[in-house]
Amino acid sequence: MKIAWGITGAGHFLRESFDVFKDLKQNNNDLKVTTFLSSAGEEVARMYGLEDKLKSISSGEYLEELFPESGQGASIPKAGRFLLHKYDCLIVTPATSNTVAKIAHGIADTLITNIVAQAVKGSVPVYIVPVDISGTIESRMPYFIDREICMKCELCPPREHCPHNAITDQIQLLKCTGCGECIKLCSYGAIQGGLATLRVRDVDSRNVELLKLLEGITVLENPQIIPCAIL
Repeated sequence: MKIAWGITGAGHFLRESFDVFKDLKQNNNDLKVTTFLSSAGEEVARMYGLEDKLKSISSGEYLEELFPESGQGASIPKAGRFLLHKYDCLIVTPATSNTVAKIAHGIADTLITNIVAQAVKGSVPVYIVPVDISGTIESRMPYFIDREICMKCELCPPREHCPHNAITDQIQLLKCTGCGECIKLCSYGAIQGGLATLRVRDVDSRNVELLKLLEGITVLENPQIIPCAIL
């Protein structure tokens, strides 16, 4: 089986999506996965410490490549694979509210929205896991410095030993790779991750409902449903 996986810039469901694809690879020797990352998806995968781990899903062989949006050009030629029926399905997880809105309204101006459009045109089944469906969600946040706990040490071990120089008076998330070394080095426990409770906007819920009406697209409520949907 040959699957295309599209990752957008959401932290919510990102780790769960990775775990699902990791299990699928381990349990299906003939499974091939090509991973497509939006520009924001590239950054978020790095922040959450998954940038290098994605290579365990997509090793780099044919139909198992990693395609970041930053390297695809404006014409996104690899989207043509969906018209050539190279994949059995496309799974976009996690899908941000921005991506969902664009797909729901027929806009294809990014890597992920473009491959969705080409997959539908090529009659390749598309499965999408939106992060903002309805109600409230608990989203795991990247690492941050709790200012109420931080002692502002003149000699700050996390800052001095960060391999990517991502720590000043805060964590520079575009440099952070989510390695977690800083957590071990802070004596006061000021560097944390954690969960944030977010309310889903009405407009985002409405766009998910529009998405459900589109031909060729199936909306899934969470990544854990993916194996049952595609196998």
